[in-house]
Amino acid sequence: MTPIRILITDDHLIVREGLRLILETADGYEIIGEASDGAECLRLVPELNPDVILMDLQMPGMDGITTIGHLRRDHPEIAIVILTTFNEDEMMLRGLQAGARGYLLKDTDRQSLLDTITAASRGETLLKPEILSRVMALQQKPNVSSSSDDSPLTDRELEVLQAASLGERNKEIAYKLGISERTVKAHLTSIYQKLGVDSRAAAVAIATKKDLFHR
Repeated sequence: MTPIRILITDDHLIVREGLRLILETADGYEIIGEASDGAECLRLVPELNPDVILMDLQMPGMDGITTIGHLRRDHPEIAIVILTTFNEDEMMLRGLQAGARGYLLKDTDRQSLLDTITAASRGETLLKPEILSRVMALQQKPNVSSSSDDSPLTDRELEVLQAASLGERNKEIAYKLGISERTVKAHLTSIYQKLGVDSRAAAVAIATKKDLFHR
């Protein structure tokens, strides 16, 4: 099996070393480079061609959100996983809206880290319930709109997206809802078009911000 090629982008050396130690001792993962800020990450990407980038959000110079925007525009095939802390919820949401395919907390356990990277490399997103609840809490902010007229989703599309937000794969969603995988993919395509996004994580972030799961 070809290993997942990973580029770590974080301004803290101790974080990069910790991630390298974890990933180098796990089968199926290869650290191909490290960047200390967004600008360095963008310089390395054409040369290294990573499958997944682990992206810190708060860095000196070019921050993570700005970097994600450049990557989604110029290298949409690369999966981006946000590295965040509990105090960065608003930035985390912005990062997902910018195009990241997933995110994890810096104090996450080893298996969650590996599972998140693997899911991202497949174009999937693992949203742990406790993390999702923090994103959903942002819907209480005054600037959050809950208008059902703004890119409304059908009841079935909401069911599909809610299942996706829990990390369920297309096959699992299809079984759960009694529909085909092809139909699940069609619903996801429709959801992305309506919400103006290109990933599950971004769709969940938008739906949460608009309170669509509680219509």
